[in-house]
This record gives sequence, structure tokens and C-alpha cells, in this order.
Amino acid sequence: MTRTQTSHAAVVALLAVAVPMSAQVTSPPPLGAAPALTLPAVDTARLDNGLTILVSRNAEVPLVSGRLIIDGGARTAGAAPGLATFTASMLDEGAGGKDALGLAEAVDFLGATLRTSASWEEFSLSVSGPKRTFGEALGLLADVALRPAFAEADIARERDARQAQLVAAKDSPGQVASRVFARNVFPAGHPMHENLSGDSATTAALTAESVRAFWASVADPAKAVLILTGDVTAAEARRWAAAHFGDWPAPETAATKPAASTVASPPRPQTRVILVDKPGAPQSVVFIGAPGVDRESPDYAAISVMNTILGGSFSSRLNDILREQRGYSYGASSSYQWSPVPGPFVAASQVRTNVTDSSLAVFFREFERIRTEPVPADELERARNYNVLGALGDYETAAQVNGAIASALQFGHPLSRTADELAAMGRVTAAEVQAAAQQYLDPTRLTVVVVGDIATIRRGIEGLRLGPIEVQEF
Repeated sequence: MTRTQTSHAAVVALLAVAVPMSAQVTSPPPLGAAPALTLPAVDTARLDNGLTILVSRNAEVPLVSGRLIIDGGARTAGAAPGLATFTASMLDEGAGGKDALGLAEAVDFLGATLRTSASWEEFSLSVSGPKRTFGEALGLLADVALRPAFAEADIARERDARQAQLVAAKDSPGQVASRVFARNVFPAGHPMHENLSGDSATTAALTAESVRAFWASVADPAKAVLILTGDVTAAEARRWAAAHFGDWPAPETAATKPAASTVASPPRPQTRVILVDKPGAPQSVVFIGAPGVDRESPDYAAISVMNTILGGSFSSRLNDILREQRGYSYGASSSYQWSPVPGPFVAASQVRTNVTDSSLAVFFREFERIRTEPVPADELERARNYNVLGALGDYETAAQVNGAIASALQFGHPLSRTADELAAMGRVTAAEVQAAAQQYLDPTRLTVVVVGDIATIRRGIEGLRLGPIEVQEF
């Protein structure tokens, strides 16, 4: 034995003597009670043109986050599929006399960031940056909202880019599964039946004229809210808003968005399996789900905890079994898409082709198990803590507070309601979890979409007898 080997052996022997075997076995300390969530105060003001201003101050860091929310989005009446998101993407492609490059340079010079987007329900224009330059940065946001260029050449370039993206999406099994799932879960006429980006035909019809006309009809100060958070006072917020948005006129012809209550609830047919062929694919993309639940459901807390246990966290049952125990997938999850018009419930994963049927069996077994077996106390406690403790970190930065206010605004909730909902999640019982699963997760009324190599996976899926099988093209 060499001197090095002898020294190493001696160290190991000393450690074995010095540290009793009982002391080498450790366990995590028990969790204490969750600290109370202290929600930031929100001040409200309004300009003469109807623009609402919401302000939440935290001066610990000299940063400000701003977000202009305009109600409408892809559900605006008469909006062709893809028009809302395309228009939002064009807002920062030149505005206020600057082209796209000039605008980007101006934003960078101020140390700021600027983004634009559209969802089903609204348009969101955001800017954030240092307090010392934020007034100027907000002016750039005003240029984007009130004075976009919508130049013909830019429209043509971005239209071609979107067409290329739509073509590329056909080669992405995940995007194919998502779109096939949506068009089968939501019937024609339902807003979520369509793709937010539209299709090749609707994209080809986009012109500078149609984009300008659409934005002119939806850019309405009376339907807009400016949220400012971080190192900003209510007086500063009102002064900045008046300087940059005070002369924002109402549109000559304002567009409307149908009330969420006017959208009919989608049907819930018997479970069926839809296969989309991807010959030779080494993996199968699986989407399983159904129309979701209204955010105003009295069972919201129980549904949230139930989903956390099922597939809403890394330690959830679906992820633990499919990833950790069996190695079928890099991850599996489930979620409810909460929006004023309820989105879907989706459980999804990407699994190896040769275990596609076995993975589907796991999904449906877990759907049934959470409906029929009471959740163990430790698993319930872990899920409640995941929701309650996790939320405590969602209000640390100006951007996070801004996002929380925007989320509450979408549903017409005061921010204070968040604390009540988290408290309710902390009280959810095993019986309530089981009841929520029994009412809102019915394995006999689900749509299953699998994108994969049909020649390899079909026989195994048929053997599961989940429901009728059909093949669809994309």
C-alpha cells in the first residue's frame, strides 16, 4: 500500500470512529407554518380620457416596471385568426418616427426593455428600466401604443416570417399535438378552436391597411389600464401618464369584445383517441384533456391542490412515475388554463415510442386513482405548501408585482383576493381533493391526442381500449 493509500484509509477510519452511524442518517427538518403573505398596496387614478392608472410602490431598488393593458386581444369581435397577435408583434417594429432599429437603440440607451404581445383577452405592452430614465422609457412605450408605423415593408417582412413559422410548426410534434388538441376539444365557433397565430390563409390576407384599421379600433384609453410598480409614487405615475398618454383620443369606431359569459360551454364527448402520424419518430407527444373550469368556481382552491398532486409540480404523481420511476419521459405535467373564457385541462408528456401505450396506461390509472383513493396526509401537505409557500416568492420584484396585478385585473379581482385564495388552499382537505377530481376530471370524457409513429404505436394503444381511434392530418 502506498503512503497516499495509507493516509486515505486512516482518514476513513477516523471518520468512522468520530461520526457515529446514527449521526450519519439525516432527515429534513419539519416545515414550519407558512408566513403570512403581505400584499402590496395599490393606488388607483384615472385620466380624463378614461385611462386607469394602478400604482404599487416599492422603493428598495431604483427600478420601475410598467405595463399597458388594453382589453380586447384575439377575442375582439371581427378579428381574423392571427390578426391580434400579428398586430401586437408589429407595434415595436417602428414607432414615433423611429424604425425598428432606431427604436431598439433608444430602448437600449435608456437601459430599458420593451415588449409587446397579445393573448385571447388583451394586448400587453410592457417597459421596465431604471428610475432615472423611466420617464423617457415610458415615452417610448407611448410611441409604440399611440404612434406605431405599420410600414408596408415591415408588414411584408413579418408576414413572410410568420408564414415560415407556420410551415415549421408542422415539423414540431409538440406544436402539432397542441393545435390538433385545441381544434378537437373546442368546437368551431369557440375562440380557442382557432390558433392564436392563425393559419397560412389568414396570414396571407394581412396588410398594412388591415393592421392599421384594427389597431385604430382597439387602442382605446377607456379600455386600457397602465400599471406602474417599483420605485414610483402615485404622483409620479400620474404625471408620467398625463405627459405621455393624456392626449390619447378615443377611437372613431371602437371595437368590442364579447362578454365571456356569451361563449357557450364546449361539449364533453366520450373519450376518444386521435392519432397524428409522424413516421419514424423516436418519441410520441401525448396530450390528454377536456374543456376546463371557470376561474370563479367555488372549488378553485381544491382543484388547484388536486392538480398540484396529479401533475402540477415536479414531485407530482405523473412526473414522478413517468420520469423518476420508469424513465419513460423527461417530464410529465398537468394544468388548468385559467382565463375569463375557460381554457382546457391538459395532461401532457413526450415519451419514448416503445412505451407510448404504457405511458397512456399510467395517465389513466392516475386519473382514476386520484378520484377513488384519499390522498395521503404527507402528499396533501406537500401540495398545499407548494401552492402557498411558492406564492410568497411571486411578489419580490417590481415585474412580479406588476404581473400579479395584471393577472388579477384580467378576472376583475382585487389583488387582496390572492391572500384569501391561498388561505383556502392551505385548508383544503383530502376529501375535497377527491371530490374535485370526481367532479372535474372524468376519465370517460377526455380527448387523447398522440403524435407519433402510428405503425409502431397503434396496436398497443388499441389494446388499452380507451375509446374509438381515429387518424387526423395536420
